[in-house]
Amino acid sequence: MADSVLEQIAALKDHDWAIREEAAVALGEARDSRAVVPLLAMLRDGDRAVRDAAIAALTAIGEPAVMSLGASLRDGDLTLQEGATSILAKIGDHRVFDDLVNVLGSADWIVRSHAAQALGRIGDPRGVDSLIPLLQDKVKAVREDAARALVTLGEVALPRLRASLSHEDWLVRLHAVEALGKMRVSAVVEDLLSVLFNDRDTAVRVDAARALGEIGDARAVEFLLNAMKDRDIRPKAIEALGRIGDRRAVPTLIQVVTGTSPSANDRLMQGCGDRYEEEIMSLDAAVRALASIRDAAALPTLIGALQNTLVREEAAQALVAFGPPAIPLLLDVLRKEEDDNILYHVKESLHALGWRPNRIKSGQGSGVRGQGKQGKALR
Repeated sequence: MADSVLEQIAALKDHDWAIREEAAVALGEARDSRAVVPLLAMLRDGDRAVRDAAIAALTAIGEPAVMSLGASLRDGDLTLQEGATSILAKIGDHRVFDDLVNVLGSADWIVRSHAAQALGRIGDPRGVDSLIPLLQDKVKAVREDAARALVTLGEVALPRLRASLSHEDWLVRLHAVEALGKMRVSAVVEDLLSVLFNDRDTAVRVDAARALGEIGDARAVEFLLNAMKDRDIRPKAIEALGRIGDRRAVPTLIQVVTGTSPSANDRLMQGCGDRYEEEIMSLDAAVRALASIRDAAALPTLIGALQNTLVREEAAQALVAFGPPAIPLLLDVLRKEEDDNILYHVKESLHALGWRPNRIKSGQGSGVRGQGKQGKALR
């Protein structure tokens, strides 16, 4: 009886790329360890489709291919290294840890990127010291993959990431802040607050505000409110306050939406430009933050924001987040408003809240009664 695996291995040498690709696919489905070495050779194939099929097949075979893949990393062929590291990034086997660390210095950024991913998946604490230097890699994708790997490694990476907050290279500081935010560890709040107010680079300070929002520790609230005085940081600080969800932020957020906050005094409300765009971003962020916090005190402000063409849609969506308590206020607008565009958004919000004409839902209150005639416009 013919051995189909051996037949497919033989087909890998066919001159027709389509037959080689089909054979690699079949070997991946068979998951037979005898195919590992022949498939590794296909990682050098001149046709991209064949190489991709071989990568998929070796990934499917998995553990039996690991040691051979590790040996491939010691080969000088960068195409082979690219394929091997892409597979190991998905498998994540500790036995090839040293080989992966060694290729972090590869001239090929794809190899460096995949190796960082693989080290994150393996989860060996020894990988921290090797990954930290990649935070200043010249290729953004490598920096991001290294940061994600450090996040995956968890608290063992904290000391090095904290130390990186004072690194002379702003990119290292930026990605260290990003990683610390994604780790969501309250122990680094004070470190990030120091960055928020003291870092010399605007992008790093902005990212510190974002990271504090990701962590969600209420200790940052008063500091973020203070940081809102900086126009560059303002939008991310507002977004962070929304994510934290502390009601202490509500009065200031209301001021942003109504245009009565201190920084509104020098707002450029005509034309365009960075300052104008920043204020629009702040306005949008404040509306979304109020929706996240859901303090009833913000309802009249969001109703008023329906008059503002810049945030009308966001305000209508924010009102939906408040649930039934928003219905009476929306119905009041429906009775009195004449602007068709505002009415459209009010009707959309009411529909999303489950309100229907001639129907009173539990918990909607007396404000809904008697609105059946007006409600016909919703149909």
